[in-house]
Amino acid sequence: MSDNRAVLLVMDYQNGIIERSGGEALIGGGLAAVAAARKAGVPVMFVRVAFRAGYPEAAGSNQTFGRVVQFGDAMTQDHPATQLHPALEARPDEPVILKRRVSAFSGSDLDVLLRGAGAGTLVLAGISTSGVVLSTLRQAADLDYRLVVLADACIDPDPEVHRVLTEKVFPRQAQVTTVEEWAATL
Repeated sequence: MSDNRAVLLVMDYQNGIIERSGGEALIGGGLAAVAAARKAGVPVMFVRVAFRAGYPEAAGSNQTFGRVVQFGDAMTQDHPATQLHPALEARPDEPVILKRRVSAFSGSDLDVLLRGAGAGTLVLAGISTSGVVLSTLRQAADLDYRLVVLADACIDPDPEVHRVLTEKVFPRQAQVTTVEEWAATL
């Protein structure tokens, strides 16, 4: 990537995932990241995971998504559980990307939107660290984006997995920092 414009990706901060992860108390880092980005004029893009009615994208062979049909319609793209959490207050000029897999790139138009925005650096916040953040980081690195991970705006059900990823794995391909430290550089 020749451009160094940063874009904040807020991934899977959606109602059902937040409820399963422990509730609204956990989303403060994401909200702070959005506020800092907006204040500094850094574009914000939101990513959510959902499927069409009947789950035609969910192959039974996929260990993660093959079981999604057991949730009834709770993971379909129009269900309240798959909508962005209202506290994020997504603005009309902030794209909401719909993905069909764990990575924010898989089954979405994210790369097209990032290229249109002139993005060279992706700043990642997401639920969960071992899911969307890990998968998106790996794919973005292969696509030659520079990466920043906001460790306190990422949440994982297993605190030890979060720690290992942010302290040992992610630093190999990304700058790992906090929302406050990142905001101070804007």
